[in-house]
Amino acid sequence: MLLDELKNYKIYLASKSPRRRELLADMGIDYELLSAEVEESYDPSMHPAEVVQYLSRLKLSAVDFSQYPANTIFIACDTIVVMDGRILGKPKDDEDALQMLHQLSGHTHTVLSGLTVATPNHSLTDYRSTEVTFAELSDGELRYYVEHYRPLDKAGAYGVQEWIGCVGIKSIHGSFYNVMGLPTRLLWEMLGKIINQ
Repeated sequence: MLLDELKNYKIYLASKSPRRRELLADMGIDYELLSAEVEESYDPSMHPAEVVQYLSRLKLSAVDFSQYPANTIFIACDTIVVMDGRILGKPKDDEDALQMLHQLSGHTHTVLSGLTVATPNHSLTDYRSTEVTFAELSDGELRYYVEHYRPLDKAGAYGVQEWIGCVGIKSIHGSFYNVMGLPTRLLWEMLGKIINQ
């Protein structure tokens, strides 16, 4: 089983996201955190699928792989929300969060996550997308969510696992965990591939 094979590796997660940490633990994977301080800028002409893959690779760009043994695995992920072809990043403040949520209310948007899994000798990058449809939510409901849940650290200004996901999401086509910020099935597949290269 893959979990048994992974015990032979030291695994690092390059992420500040508590959701990603929680999901990796839920998958039964032992890991340590790796500081990934990079300027997350990209060419605005890039397609959203290219953006998330590029940003996931960028998070590992500061790692000096030569300093690690061959049985080391690095995981980096980036998630964005796309509405009408426009990327909605993390909101600057409460009003920005409200504006984003008003755009999402009553509409369908796409959540994309780019994932890079690397060893000192190999690197794999891929992505997954999920369609999320919100019900029409009132201004009062949106304000309640922003005031009580402070979603300023989340792409698109919401966390699917929070109150707004429970009461506001009508349907999800694709991986729920991808919307949380980590396409877990894709990660499982990529880990299997990289240790067998």
